[in-house]
Amino acid sequence: MEAPRGPLPYGGRTVKNAAAPAPTPTTRALTWSLHLLIIGLLALAGGRAVADDRPHTGMVVAAAAACGLVYAAGPLLPRVGRSRRAAACWLAAVGAVWLVLLALSPDGAWVAFPLYFLQLHLLPRRAALPAVAATAAAAVAGFAAHQHSFGLAMAIGPALGAAVAIAVVWGYQALYRESEQRRRLIEELTATRADLAQAQHTAGVLAERERLAHEIHDTLAQGLSSIQLLLRAVERALPDRPDTAARHAEAARQAAVDNLAEARRFVAALTPPSLDGSTLAGALERLCATTSARHPLTARFRLTGDPAPLPTAHEVALLRIAQSALANTVRHARATTAEITLGYLGDRTALDVVDDGTGFHPDRLPAPDPEHGGFGLAAMRARMHALGGTLAIESAPGRGTALAAQLPLTPRPETEPEAHP
Repeated sequence: MEAPRGPLPYGGRTVKNAAAPAPTPTTRALTWSLHLLIIGLLALAGGRAVADDRPHTGMVVAAAAACGLVYAAGPLLPRVGRSRRAAACWLAAVGAVWLVLLALSPDGAWVAFPLYFLQLHLLPRRAALPAVAATAAAAVAGFAAHQHSFGLAMAIGPALGAAVAIAVVWGYQALYRESEQRRRLIEELTATRADLAQAQHTAGVLAERERLAHEIHDTLAQGLSSIQLLLRAVERALPDRPDTAARHAEAARQAAVDNLAEARRFVAALTPPSLDGSTLAGALERLCATTSARHPLTARFRLTGDPAPLPTAHEVALLRIAQSALANTVRHARATTAEITLGYLGDRTALDVVDDGTGFHPDRLPAPDPEHGGFGLAAMRARMHALGGTLAIESAPGRGTALAAQLPLTPRPETEPEAHP
């Protein structure tokens, strides 16, 4: 099968080559150059016949004009531009009229040179080379017949012209094929980049969904759970203990206010309200105080080491883990005391949450269940992993639970831009 041959230099069209793109300014310039060359050589043959008053001048002029007309008809015939068979027939017609001109005038031999280019472009390679060779032989024979002699010099010109035409056309076709390969490669790379961008977008959407699920669990869901527990306490206190019920109702109202603030700030994609104008230590201390006031649990906060500034992403992660850990303690541990310790340990920051609750088997945890609040521990591990930290849990039935989270003091460069609440 023939390789793509590229745009053909006549009429600005291509011959039955679906791989060839539309003619470029360069190919159009080559086309018109070939047109002008053929017209000029035919005009030269006719003009010299008239100027030199050669025999059969009228027939030479008529043959040159006929050759020009047959040549000009090619670009105007649609089938010639779409079928190699039609192009071959057109070439045969041009060649026949040219042979008549060659028989009448030795100047017709010059027209062989542009014919080489037409044959090499329009014909398949297996037919183009014999056609070029036959044209060169006809040019040599015709010129020799007019000179009534034959010499080696007569054959050198047409043969050298054929060799140059073959080298130029084949070189052009090689460059064209290379250009097509590069074009296809660029298209493939462009398509690959589009696919990669789509994959990255999809991955980003999934990661954002996971982040939102964790955020909702650690903020809104925990707050709503706290409100639910407080309202149950109100139900148990009424009507016998109205003061206790009022205190629980006020705590539930305050929890709803805080949860609403979290929701608004969450939608605005800002830092948690607990960290606005405050340090992480202050936010954790308030968390312990609020938990102690709202639930039958004594939560204490302790700070160790010299506080150091932390990236917002680290502060948010540690605060969320503390919130989630205390929420789990309130809901599941039936603990009486809990202690949160924030420690600055030189090159890392540590958060420890310890309670005296019922404990559990860490290796027997059920799979995450979003419908029943099963995001907690999975979300904690995901947060730590995303920031290059670690999370460890120690617990046993009847021995309470200890949670230890550690983050490097210097964030990883690729995680710092992801400082979302």
